[in-house]
Amino acid sequence: MGIVKKFYDENVLPHLINCACNNKASNVQRSIIVPKVSGTVLEIGFGSGLNLPFYNKDKVHHLWALEPSKKLLQLAKRNIKNTSFSMDILNCFAEDIPLPNDSVDNVLITYTMCTIVEPIKANIEIGRVLKKNGNLLFCEHGIATNDKDAKLQKMINPYWEKIVGGCQLTRDIPAIISQSGFKIDQLSHGHLKGIPKFAGYNYLGLAKHH
Repeated sequence: MGIVKKFYDENVLPHLINCACNNKASNVQRSIIVPKVSGTVLEIGFGSGLNLPFYNKDKVHHLWALEPSKKLLQLAKRNIKNTSFSMDILNCFAEDIPLPNDSVDNVLITYTMCTIVEPIKANIEIGRVLKKNGNLLFCEHGIATNDKDAKLQKMINPYWEKIVGGCQLTRDIPAIISQSGFKIDQLSHGHLKGIPKFAGYNYLGLAKHH
């Protein structure tokens, strides 16, 4: 069973995640949030580089692309090759970011907080590396705000997380961000069109570290 799981995690799951995250509705959200980052940027959960086409190359000086999955980074090679600004890969987990304190202007995280094992710890690390007045820009799926959909998410989640690499359907994204020492300045949320309701409740916004 261990061999089968390892094969699935290394050879099937990265392609599944890449396909699941690369859809029209999610890309509309990316087109809203990604162009807002500027300066020295840290992207948490870089994956296969799906955000790269949405960066404003005239505003970004350097990109630190953090991604623990080597398989997803292999899928990102083509997107990286077409990038016009400087960037470096950080092949590590977000709970321990190998960057100095106060070293990045903006942090971007999209459709990643659902799979981070310790999201509050990771967000505290994000706060550490952010410069004073720096922004955390986020676009994530999470628990729905209405009881009916939230109940369905809680029923599906134990099975979903086993199939989709630990992805959690029931995380309260605004609460996690707030509990990590951030103040949310901008927030919009609601169901994305064309995405199943249990997986498509979206939170998009901007937060500043206290």
